[in-house]
Amino acid sequence: MASVQPQHGAPAASLEAEFRRTRALMPALAAPLSEADATIQSMEDASPTKWHLAHTTWFWETFLLRDHVPGYTLHDERWPFLFNSYYEAEGARIARDRRGMLSRPTVAEILDWRDAVEEAMAPLLDREELQPLIALGCAHEQQHIELLLTDIKHALFQNPLGPKMWDGQPDRSAQRPQGWHRHPGGIAKIGHDGDGFAFDNEGPLHRTLLEPFALSDRLVTNGDWDRFIADGGYRDHRLWLADGWAWVNENGIDAPMYWRDREHFTHAGWQERDPHAPVTHVSYFEADAFAEWAGYRLPTEAEWEAVARGQHDDIEPAHDPAGGNQLDGAVPPLLTGSDGLFGDGWQFTRSGYLPYPRYAPPAGAVGEYNGKFMSGQFVLKGASCATVRGHSRASYRNFFYPHQRWQFTGVRLAKDL
Repeated sequence: MASVQPQHGAPAASLEAEFRRTRALMPALAAPLSEADATIQSMEDASPTKWHLAHTTWFWETFLLRDHVPGYTLHDERWPFLFNSYYEAEGARIARDRRGMLSRPTVAEILDWRDAVEEAMAPLLDREELQPLIALGCAHEQQHIELLLTDIKHALFQNPLGPKMWDGQPDRSAQRPQGWHRHPGGIAKIGHDGDGFAFDNEGPLHRTLLEPFALSDRLVTNGDWDRFIADGGYRDHRLWLADGWAWVNENGIDAPMYWRDREHFTHAGWQERDPHAPVTHVSYFEADAFAEWAGYRLPTEAEWEAVARGQHDDIEPAHDPAGGNQLDGAVPPLLTGSDGLFGDGWQFTRSGYLPYPRYAPPAGAVGEYNGKFMSGQFVLKGASCATVRGHSRASYRNFFYPHQRWQFTGVRLAKDL
């Protein structure tokens, strides 16, 4: 996911409330899981629930308590080796694909650690000079909340019993005709404008030239994808990028992840697919092939952002980043189909994940999180049903490799005018 570097802190009182809410949400989401559920790792891209609970706590202990509380003693000096992710500046760490081998510490021990760290953080929450770093820690933990949900979904999917975390059934989505947000083109300002928190990869603010285009007013649906499959979309090499065609054939791909007959797997178990709900869990390769089949294309990230911001008099006002179907608590993230550009699924763009003009990674260990990953990945915009509401914004840059699809990734089409 995107990463690190705040621009401005929030007022201390609201930031403390955000810290408390964010820290409470992750254990609440993990509560339905057994010790075994929370420990397993289903693939290298995913991490165990227990590891997410611990890694986010390691972040607070390492970058706030250790560095800003004189005489602070680590809860357990052995644990940084287990729960550092990929911060080279923080030293050696367990291999990523071995995180699922950590039967100890137990979930209860990690929850005790979380409580101890939250108590120790209390005196720091109103220190003005630490506000940017605390805002960063909240955003970092919110990213891992979404990863926890997508990673445990992948793990439970491996079980032939189809276990569920919660009961739940989304309301059936209404059928929506295809409509378009039209943009006349011109010079657009792209990137974070410096107002409020942002990760470093969202800036600097810069200008880019857009040709006239239109962006779909809805996400591609399950029913749309059924027609793509029925028309031989996964068997027609003409639709696919060369790497995508190789990936399809090497892995036997013939449908989005989590599909089975007329059902799909959710956090509430196997459910009948709603044909009018947005399709998710597709790769960039699939998104690009679908767009080719449909006679359209994927948007660029600048096009998507320009519509989201409502920058031109000829288009509608800005879209609300806190709108749509996003995560509001410890509830199953289920797809409903919502208005606006945010919610339900992250949307692939055809833009490679590369630095903006004049970008420079921040100094220190936190500067590792972003810039060094700007290679071979594609940008996604918006938010998903597993994104903590309020976490995203128009300038937000999510990013994944073109074959990855275990996240709530969807498709919004574009066309030239």
